[in-house]
Amino acid sequence: MNQNVERLYNGIIKENPTFVLMLGMCPTLAVTSSAINGLGMGLSTTVVLVFSNLLISAFRKVIPNGVRMPAFIVIVASLVTVVQFIMQAYTPALSASLGVYIPLIVVNCIILGRAESYASKNTIVPSIFDGIGMGLGFTLGLTCIGLVREILGAGQMFGIQVLSLSWFTPITIFVMAPGAFLVLACLVAVMNIVRERMEAKGKPLAKPSGCMTGDCAGCGHAAVCCGKTTAEALEEAKTK
Repeated sequence: MNQNVERLYNGIIKENPTFVLMLGMCPTLAVTSSAINGLGMGLSTTVVLVFSNLLISAFRKVIPNGVRMPAFIVIVASLVTVVQFIMQAYTPALSASLGVYIPLIVVNCIILGRAESYASKNTIVPSIFDGIGMGLGFTLGLTCIGLVREILGAGQMFGIQVLSLSWFTPITIFVMAPGAFLVLACLVAVMNIVRERMEAKGKPLAKPSGCMTGDCAGCGHAAVCCGKTTAEALEEAKTK
């Protein structure tokens, strides 16, 4: 598979941030009371992911290793500020609905995780596709959760009434905080079933291909990894 296509596939399916890696749970649970909120949050994060990966990859040989995390945060914060101003200017209602969760993209573990584990170790084009894949995967997850919650909680889809209130009684718990946990749990369970069936067919989705979060402190293979996938690092360690 082409490397760029593989990055898209990994982000959307195999390493989906929401349903596989369980990253970015704060906005996932907080803003998905409707599909449009989930879509808006996901696309905002995607834009920041793509451009932060691009810039970090471009400057990876210039940024000193000792200050790489502060440098990453400065880059991400600058991009988030631009995105926030654009949303306030052109989509004020959506910006007000998402509220503080737009500025909080700065510390989203998906953004910093991809910067640390992929963009800072790879060239520009694959890093861009990695950002697109992860961003679209995150957008897909948030939109699906928001869509289910909106349909069950209000009988609507993207703000349009699709279930007649003459026979459908909205289940209001789904547009409240507990509904986010219920819908997320059900969709993750569905994803797990799909992964198990794909694994049984010899096409495993259950084992991501490499380090996703950049959390080397909690990784048992950190001593031999150096940015490689776990399989590559272990194989290299055996030959030494």
